[in-house]
Amino acid sequence: MRSPLRRLSLRARLLLVTAGLLLAGLALIGVVVSEQLQRHQLDRLDAQLGSLTALVARAAPTGPVPDGGAAPRAELLDPALELVGAPYVVYLDADGEVVDGLLSSGLTGSGLTGSALTGSALPAPARLREVPTDGSAVDLPAADGAGHWRAAARPTGDGRGVVVAAAPLAELDATVDRLRTASVVGGLVLLGLLSAVGWFALGRGLRPLRRIETTAAAIADGDLTRRVPALAPSSTEIGHLGGSLNTMFGQLERAFADRAAAEARMRTFVEDVSHELRTPLFGISGTTELYRMGALPERADVDRAMSRIAGEAARLTALTQDLLLLAQLDQTLEAQLDRAPMDLRTLATEARLELHALDPERSVRLTGPGGSGAPGPAPVTADEARLRQVVTNLVGNAAAHTPPGSPVRIGVGTVGGRAVLDVVDEGPGMTAEQAARAFDRFYRADPSRSRAGGASAGLGLAIARSLARASGGDVELVTAPGAGARFRLTLPVPHQH
Repeated sequence: MRSPLRRLSLRARLLLVTAGLLLAGLALIGVVVSEQLQRHQLDRLDAQLGSLTALVARAAPTGPVPDGGAAPRAELLDPALELVGAPYVVYLDADGEVVDGLLSSGLTGSGLTGSALTGSALPAPARLREVPTDGSAVDLPAADGAGHWRAAARPTGDGRGVVVAAAPLAELDATVDRLRTASVVGGLVLLGLLSAVGWFALGRGLRPLRRIETTAAAIADGDLTRRVPALAPSSTEIGHLGGSLNTMFGQLERAFADRAAAEARMRTFVEDVSHELRTPLFGISGTTELYRMGALPERADVDRAMSRIAGEAARLTALTQDLLLLAQLDQTLEAQLDRAPMDLRTLATEARLELHALDPERSVRLTGPGGSGAPGPAPVTADEARLRQVVTNLVGNAAAHTPPGSPVRIGVGTVGGRAVLDVVDEGPGMTAEQAARAFDRFYRADPSRSRAGGASAGLGLAIARSLARASGGDVELVTAPGAGARFRLTLPVPHQH
């Protein structure tokens, strides 16, 4: 079961804990003070009783004084009686029998003579005989059990009797009780005042937490732009909490934005894939429907239809392979790369031959990265087959987006400690908006152009960049309208040992 305290607010729980600790502290202080006061008064009374018994024992060395006799050394007794207050003094003979017992009011001026021991409020005679004779004080109950006394005893000078002096503890107990009552009342008043002050102080201290709660509730309702205001210096707990929460809220906002962007990209991706698949499928479906309807009576018509179906099937195969490769690149392809030492100059030479094969009239120069000089060494440790696919896509992009016969330069070497391979064309170039989206999947700067081959689906550059990044490098684009485009493959150079 849940604790009842959990149902209370944090403010109430803190106040209860604080009030409980304060109450425990006040109670402890009250107990210690009252115990110390009681101990002090008892020690003071014990000393007075000890002094009184010593004086009386010396003043009456032979026991009680006969009636009418003078009190021996009465000038010593009166000051002791004033110290003790109103003691009860009794004389016990050698057999422990009570010979005489007087209250202090009967001592002054009359020695140890006076009225006999009477009254149930006095200590019982049997208990008087139990008092140690070494002068140490002990507690004795009254005969009626309604009160108690403090008593001390000493032997007389001749050793034939014992003088016992006892003082009632009612006044001492009353003093301690008054102190305890005052402590309880004062403690309760103080507890009430401090609780009231603490309630308002905690309310003010917890105000930043309510602000944080309001901000969190607004964010939960969908306002991801809300942040916790600066409620305290960053060095304090509240300030540190606010800063941490703002960091978390910022991450949540970015996460939601990334998720929304990913969902948008996924919708666009599905739409693009559907469009790219629909076109060849419609071609295949239409051709087969013509054949089924008998619209292809001649052998030549059938051959042309089969050729068209084969072309569309090849296009579907290339598109499927590209999509599969992109899916692998999004997951764990990096761990599957077969890395080995190689030089990008090999790929540059193959790219030059490939461009010549695609367009024999095109001028293709092989240079260093800056456009002049011979190709430089560009050692890398990478999967050669995957890098060859990157360069093939870059070369195919240059052939598809530049006029036939326009020159292309392929530069290779090392720049800034990294191996680079440039494919530079003199085509129409791209705007900044087009360049920003050039590596997006299924993006085509000229959607109206004829699609021939797998690269026309708009996946070539996306695959090239993904493969380069999986290899630890990247593909960069520098372009401007009318100034052509430069695609640069960059890869880290292996460490020399």
